[in-house]
Amino acid sequence: MSIFHGMNTTASALTAQRLRMDVISSNMANVDTTRSKLVNGEWQAYRRKTVTFQPLEGQFSNFLNVAKGNQGVGNGVKVASINEDLETPLKLVYDPTHIDANAEGYVEMPNVDPLREMVDLISATRSYEANVTVFNANKAMLTKALEIGK
Repeated sequence: MSIFHGMNTTASALTAQRLRMDVISSNMANVDTTRSKLVNGEWQAYRRKTVTFQPLEGQFSNFLNVAKGNQGVGNGVKVASINEDLETPLKLVYDPTHIDANAEGYVEMPNVDPLREMVDLISATRSYEANVTVFNANKAMLTKALEIGK
């Protein structure tokens, strides 16, 4: 393990949380988008997107430590995938004057809940801030370690 291992781990978390915030922002921006994707000649409403994380694959030294019975050290996190939320149904809103209304006058609206998105955004922001704090503490410790050699 190098002296920069902690910084690399924290940097991977910062990158992942930043992407999560971008996806949440995209969901919020498309809360009223009824024409997101053209499928079989018909427009589909925007579907909420979610981010899935997974741990970064280990390095040989970590596998060796685990095999020797020592506790392995984490390597960080990466984004495994960005998925559309297909489980939550689209909202049907009665608006016969809307250009995308069906024969009964209903419009399929995105399955984006602004309240849920704001809660997810606050969670991602807090996680990002915590990782910035960890990164700065690690940087301060490395700086103090360099000052010992003076």
